[in-house]
Amino acid sequence: MAVSVDCTAGSPEEARRVAQHVLGKRLAACANLWPIESHSWWDGKLEQAQETAMLLKTRSALLPQLVAAIEEVHTYSVPCVVAWPIEGGSDAYLDWVEREARGKEEP
Repeated sequence: MAVSVDCTAGSPEEARRVAQHVLGKRLAACANLWPIESHSWWDGKLEQAQETAMLLKTRSALLPQLVAAIEEVHTYSVPCVVAWPIEGGSDAYLDWVEREARGKEEP
């Protein structure tokens, strides 16, 4: 089953680095990046930050490896990495995700 994974990074450069890292390991089929404004509680304080959001598409079987790969290179001590199942959509696209997210590093 395909899943969507939401992850945020502190800058566009970091998001690109994380995306290239997981794509290079074939742990995701694609990564979409866009700027966001985040508001959250951190260490007892209400924080606001400019971040870059990533939406990664992968197979549910690869999720533990994907999370570990993100945590390897992410600069946040607690990066946002959450996933939810893709309930439906274009069969051709979902088949593509299954083919491309195969968990093998490219040479």
